[in-house]
Amino acid sequence: MPESAVADDTGWLPGARRVPSPNFDERPVLEPVCLIVIHSISLPPGEFGGPEIIQLFTNCLDPKAHAYFREIEGLRVSAHFLVRRNGECIQFVNCNKRAWHAGVSSWMEREACNDFSIGVELEGCDQLPFEDAQYLSLNQLLEDLVRRYPIEAVVGHNDIAPGRKTDPGPCFDWSRVSKARA
Repeated sequence: MPESAVADDTGWLPGARRVPSPNFDERPVLEPVCLIVIHSISLPPGEFGGPEIIQLFTNCLDPKAHAYFREIEGLRVSAHFLVRRNGECIQFVNCNKRAWHAGVSSWMEREACNDFSIGVELEGCDQLPFEDAQYLSLNQLLEDLVRRYPIEAVVGHNDIAPGRKTDPGPCFDWSRVSKARA
């Protein structure tokens, strides 16, 4: 991702590859974006590098391609960003819109975190460390988003949905995140 690739008023980050997802809607009026939620995802579970995450976020995942895909058939989810293992940053949803990444969630006694957050998926899982390229890309992305939005905290999915979610998982090294978790 190029330096100084700050998201502009359009909500799209110039340095990210754009793959629009249909899985979004409008944010509540006057709801400022103040939270970034870090997730991890791999499809099939524990496998990296394929097109399946993109297919999931664009509603094109073939349920016959893998047994696990039958379990999530019909799931309509997205995130604003995906950071691949090689550091590539893909944007699925305009930052000014509400992506469907957090599910049932709360932060600082506020429910429905999708309303006021940006979701960043890292290609990964709970059992394996993340790549150097991912931390570099993630830190650049966070710096860009913090310059554009009044971000109060960067948290894990597990922080906003404890007991329900574990990601980004124990192998995620928060000390390598430039905008430390609140």
